[in-house]
Parts: sequence; structure tokens; C-alpha cells
Amino acid sequence: MPLSAAVISGVQKLVLYETRARYFLVGSNHAQTKHRVLKIDRTEPRDLVIIDDKHVYNQQDLRELLGRLDLGNRTKIGQKGSSGLSRAVSAYGIVGFVRFLEGYYIILITKRRKMADIGGHSIYKVEDTSMIYIPHDSVRITHPDEARYVRIFQNVDLSSNFYFSYSYDLSHSLQYNLTLLKTSCDLGNAEEEEKEEEEEVQTQSRQDSFDIFEDEGLPTQVVNGIRNGPYAKYVWNGKLLEKVKDVVHSDWLMYIIHGFCGQSKLLIYGRPVHLTLIARRSSKFAGTRFLKRGANCEGDVANEVETEQIIHDASVMSFNAGSYSSYVQVRGSVPLYWSQDISTMMPKPPIRLDQADPYARVAALHFDQMLQRFGSPIIILNLVKKREKRKHEKILSEELFPAVINLNQFLPPDHCIDYIAWDMARYTKSKSVQRAGPAQPDCGERRQKDGLLRQPLGLLLPRPCGRTRGGGTLEDV
Repeated sequence: MPLSAAVISGVQKLVLYETRARYFLVGSNHAQTKHRVLKIDRTEPRDLVIIDDKHVYNQQDLRELLGRLDLGNRTKIGQKGSSGLSRAVSAYGIVGFVRFLEGYYIILITKRRKMADIGGHSIYKVEDTSMIYIPHDSVRITHPDEARYVRIFQNVDLSSNFYFSYSYDLSHSLQYNLTLLKTSCDLGNAEEEEKEEEEEVQTQSRQDSFDIFEDEGLPTQVVNGIRNGPYAKYVWNGKLLEKVKDVVHSDWLMYIIHGFCGQSKLLIYGRPVHLTLIARRSSKFAGTRFLKRGANCEGDVANEVETEQIIHDASVMSFNAGSYSSYVQVRGSVPLYWSQDISTMMPKPPIRLDQADPYARVAALHFDQMLQRFGSPIIILNLVKKREKRKHEKILSEELFPAVINLNQFLPPDHCIDYIAWDMARYTKSKSVQRAGPAQPDCGERRQKDGLLRQPLGLLLPRPCGRTRGGGTLEDV
């Protein structure tokens, strides 16, 4: 076991119990040997009152606690006919808490399906959820429009393309997660060396240095946990957990991404290999096609998706012993202030530039995000049309290219943004169509400069920024 390992969430199975005055949410680890309990008040008609005692119960302690709660909530002492504590629902995680015009609801994942496994970390798809109203009917303050707001909220189908993991951070790339693990390992090794030096100077008695494994002949192993905050852009339930994230233990918090996750097993010369594809859709400036275009004032572009392709040895399920390769690219709308008028019944609504941006401020904010997350070089592959009888998509290219030229004035030559314009529509209509044929000579050199993650036998490329990408912003108009 390594000195540092990723934290596995201690809450993987949930059972919700109810009384007239309280909800008791029992969270258990996978083996159901350790348990935590949340107490949710049902007497508050509007406020969310949650108490987490931060205590870890074993099986016996939990059974006694539930027994006392059952006995204490019966209408008559000693009554056996009706239970004072009833089991409401079983679940696999908390999506979050939401309130409209009345009281709060709790949203629980009631059905899941395993989609992939990376380094021994399972990735699940949300198959079904349950939305439970918290306040008791006796204190409920009804509002005539509550049902309408609930229906609007439930239009977002949580059982469609939402994914989570108890032990792997899906909002970050594989290289970022591995860099974090290696950095923590190095810090752990340094701490161990310091401790050894202190032990040479100070001698301790046998009682002070008692080792519970000493009689077994096993060495003491210190395991440090790694818990890092998710990348907010790709988290879709952040707002739903905002009310409780500072109140409850971090084991209760589970962050969900929206997009796609799939895994296939291949045989290469008889050796099993897993090919995993993860697509993370941005929650910032999100929307449907035509309704959301361009970028907002913070540099977040519409319909941004980060796609990661991971290839690893399927015979070794460990980050420390297996071989991993990762390649990441990002697609999104052109980072300008633009939109399309959908009021007219036209197959191609006209493109309009909504606001002048002579200093390319919004593009600068967008690429600043890219540089912070991936490092340089940033490669832009612009797929919009170059030749049109009537200007349509070309309007965007004529604005984006000068913006990139302007921004490159303020960047060192080695870190300039690389711009490639390739008319994909024109090429696909040509007679000699070979998938991405002409683009290969142009992009090959740039891809080598940009690189991809390769981790053989625990060796990590020294890129602390977590750059595992080979593409910039792709525009699909």
C-alpha cells in the first residue's frame, strides 16, 4: 500500500428513516462496517436544519441507536404494534437539497449502474433519483405555485448522462489526479524522513511507541488521505450542496458531472487493454444549441465539453503499478459576444455580433482559464467555414483571428496561442474524403509539442498544471 492513497468516501450506501419530527439518514461504507448519521429536522417549515455529530458508529452501536430512536418515538411506551421509526428509502448518494416556495427537498440517488473502472476506482451512472419533501405535513405552509416549480425542476432528467464516483475525482483529468497523488507521496516520504531523524535524537519507551501489529510481526504503515476540491466548472450539483457543505462531514458530499462515460475492453497482441472515454460538460453558461452561443462576461463559453481518452492496462488495477495514457481536448463555442436570432423560421438563423470587444477581453478571460487549467501551448482548431456565398460562419473567424493575434502580443513566444483554421465542411464535401487526412501533417507537430500523459510503472510526467490536452476550442456551428 502506498504511503498516500486517494480518499474513498466512507458513505456509499444510505438508508433514510423517518419519524414525525425527524429524518435520520444513515450512511454506511461499502462493507457496512462503519456508519455515520445525519439528523434532519422536519418541524421547520422553511429552513433546513441538519445536525451531523461527526461520530463513526460500528454495526452494534448503530443497531442500539436505531432501537432507542424506535422506542422513543412510539406513541406509547412498550407498544409493539406500530413502529416509531420507519424506513423510508434506500439510496447510494445525496445529490443535494433544494427549496422553491415552501420547504426543502432532499434528492437521493436510488439506482446506479457501474460504467467504468480506472485504477480500481469505480465510476457509476445515475439511473434513478428520489425527491423527498422534508417538512412534516402538519407544519407545511402550502403555496399554489409550488407544484409548477417542482415540475420545472424535474424537467432536468437526473437519470440521463449524470455520473459520479466515490473515490475518483471526475471533474479533473487523470494527470491532475495522478499529480496530486504523487505530490502527496513525496510529501509523505519527506515527513517520514523527518520522523526518522527525530527518533534518532529522542529515544522513547516501549509503552510510548506501542505498535498494535508488533506481536503479529507486521510493520506499522501510515496512510495519508488525499482530498482535493473538485473543479467547479464541471460539477453540476454544487449549488444543491452549497447549504450543507460546511455543516456535514466531507464523506457525505458527492459531486456529479454531466456528459458521458464509457469503457471498452480490447485485446492487443493478447494483452487486455481498457479504453475509457469521459466527457465533462461545463455547467457554466450551459444551454441548448442556438439558445446559448458565444461567451459570457467571465469568459465561459457555451456548450463547452472537455473530452478525455484514457488507455490503460486492464490486467493491473492500480495507479502505482499500471500503465496509463491520457489525452484531453476541449470543444466550445467561439469566445466572442455573439448569438443567433431564432425568432425567424430559418434552417440557419443569422449570426450577429452582440457587442464590440476591441481589446478581446472575453477571449482573454477564456484562454486565461485554459492556461491555468492546462498550461501552454493552447491550440485552437477552428472548424467554421472559410468560403461562403453569403457571410455566415465566416463572421466569427474574422473576429476570432484578430483577437488571437492581439493576445499573442502579450505572451512569450514559447507560450503563444496556436491558431489553425480548417474548413471541415468544405473538406468533407470533396471527392477524396479521408477522415482528418489533410489535417494530420499540420497538427502532428503541434500535437507532439502539446504532448499527452504517459505513466509507465508509476512514472509521472512533471506537469503540475495537469495539462493532458492536445486541442483548444473547437467550434461546431
